[in-house]
Amino acid sequence: MSATTPMRPKDLGLALLVILVWGVNFAVIKIGVVGIPPLLLGALRFMLAAFPALLFFKPPKVPLRLYLAYGLTISVGQFAFLFSAIHVGMPSGLASLVLQSQSFFTMLLAAWWLKEHWRANQMAGLLLAAVGLALIGSAHGDGTSGVSMPLAGFLLTVAAAVMWACGNIVTRAVGRYGPMNQLAFVVWASLVPPLPFLALSAWLEGPQAMLRAMQHLDLGAFAAIAYLAWVATLLGYGLWTHLMARYPANRVAPFTLLVPLVGLSTGWLVFGEALRPIHFAGGALLMAGLLVNVFGGPLLARLARAP
Repeated sequence: MSATTPMRPKDLGLALLVILVWGVNFAVIKIGVVGIPPLLLGALRFMLAAFPALLFFKPPKVPLRLYLAYGLTISVGQFAFLFSAIHVGMPSGLASLVLQSQSFFTMLLAAWWLKEHWRANQMAGLLLAAVGLALIGSAHGDGTSGVSMPLAGFLLTVAAAVMWACGNIVTRAVGRYGPMNQLAFVVWASLVPPLPFLALSAWLEGPQAMLRAMQHLDLGAFAAIAYLAWVATLLGYGLWTHLMARYPANRVAPFTLLVPLVGLSTGWLVFGEALRPIHFAGGALLMAGLLVNVFGGPLLARLARAP
């Protein structure tokens, strides 16, 4: 479809469903880490995402090193840090917001690793986002006038965003091997994280904590794992891949800007996470940076062509 083709109502509904699924995902993580150590939760998530789904997909012809790189960055790295951040007290809504900084870390890594050049709107967006993150990071404390955010939780979430950005660079390398079923790649790459997650869990959380969690795995905990594996990973990514295949990326990608809105709303409704004014200010700057980054380029090009 061309860049001007309107999105069909059904596909618009699917895009909004993905945003809802991914936004609620952060609250589900918070529920999951209550009874399951965060690194063990990561292992269980990807075990369930890989089996039995891999029985229905052929592995794309991609070098093993890229499967490993993708699994260790966007899966192990991102979710080890994110799950740990929420485990130590990072509010789920703020986590959904801060994690969007991955867009700018991707831009920085692409400039360093892929030698990509920045445009004026990207520089402006990066500066806005940096100030926004600094404001959010400065607001850690006991939350007497709003939600509490430990500094460790904030830093771990930023680290998760960096690892997501590293995974994005790997994804670009995967794209050089031609068109493929991206969901199949994600499913087969899910075979990579379980062993590293289990090793990290045994080392940092301890075999006794792992055994105790498995012995007391109740229906609620299993539902959280199932949501993370089947809904957020397989359903969400499957629908997203469908939309990216039907429409230009610049028509679909901006929908991710709505994820923090759902995440913040869910955190408020489910856990009573009321933000402080400085969080709103920092979040507004971060989202403004994302908007400038996504829409600033086409706007500047349109203004340049105007008589």
